[in-house]
Amino acid sequence: MIIEEMKLTENVVRNFRVAKIFRENTDKITSIDFSSNGETLISSSDDDSIVIYDCQAGTPKRTLNSKKYGVDLIRYTHAVNTALHSSTKIDDTIRYLSLHDNKYIRYFPGHTKKVVCLDMSPINDTFLSGSLDKTIRLWDLRSQNCQGQMHLPGRPVATFDPEGLIFAAGINSECVKLYDLRSFDRGPFATFKLPQDKDCDWTGMKFSPDGKFIVISTSGQVIRLIDAFQGTPLQTFVGHTNTKRIPLEVSFSPDSLFVFSGSTDGRVHCWSTDTGAKIATMSCDHPGPVQCVGFNPKFMMLATACTNMAFWLPYIDE
Repeated sequence: MIIEEMKLTENVVRNFRVAKIFRENTDKITSIDFSSNGETLISSSDDDSIVIYDCQAGTPKRTLNSKKYGVDLIRYTHAVNTALHSSTKIDDTIRYLSLHDNKYIRYFPGHTKKVVCLDMSPINDTFLSGSLDKTIRLWDLRSQNCQGQMHLPGRPVATFDPEGLIFAAGINSECVKLYDLRSFDRGPFATFKLPQDKDCDWTGMKFSPDGKFIVISTSGQVIRLIDAFQGTPLQTFVGHTNTKRIPLEVSFSPDSLFVFSGSTDGRVHCWSTDTGAKIATMSCDHPGPVQCVGFNPKFMMLATACTNMAFWLPYIDE
């Protein structure tokens, strides 16, 4: 099913088609994450299930349930057989799960309100979490104790850079602060103030794979791209819909040339990071809002999800 050795161009993007649709879930899929080798994809859903897909075979591999705690923001750790997730029931503890035997390895208590961002370091066992309790916490998988925390004036978003040396925190939907991981308690080494979007909040933030850009997703109908070094606004991506004001995920292509986002009308949109132009509007059988979008880090494949999961491949006319 997988296509390798192909360069992603605007034409290739426009030729993406849905290759497989999966209907494993009975409720909205809330987060997805590819393994670093690109071979599997993991998802969390409001129906309390975790589904693991085989990307090469194009099949569901396994379903695990988290009925007691619920599951959201699922993230692979560096071991492909373990994952982290936030909780939707009982409390706001982050949980570290062995996928092999469906047992919890460790709990990370501390947040007192819903966890809205969770990001694993690309290089080691460190991870970041941000919560509606207006804190960002830094953790190590090996200890249940928080390694450090920051108190903020508003809803946080946070993410590691691709080298795992710095992290960016979005504060109050108006400024981005960059912290050196080795000395983050000294405060940010750079602060970028951005024009405020009056009618929407920041809901997500990601560095591009090449580390040059930061993309900021919002609860409105705008996505912002800024320079990761200077904080200069570069592009504003519009044209998708977010009438329900939900946290639509935004994803870079592995070459950092394109940005993909879902839409509440069930479609998927793609823009050029270079020009800001809309490259494609991709229609699918998504009956609901497409909240999750991810590009496989190793293979030419896109995954999008509402209640259904769709795998997209470029259609090549022989």
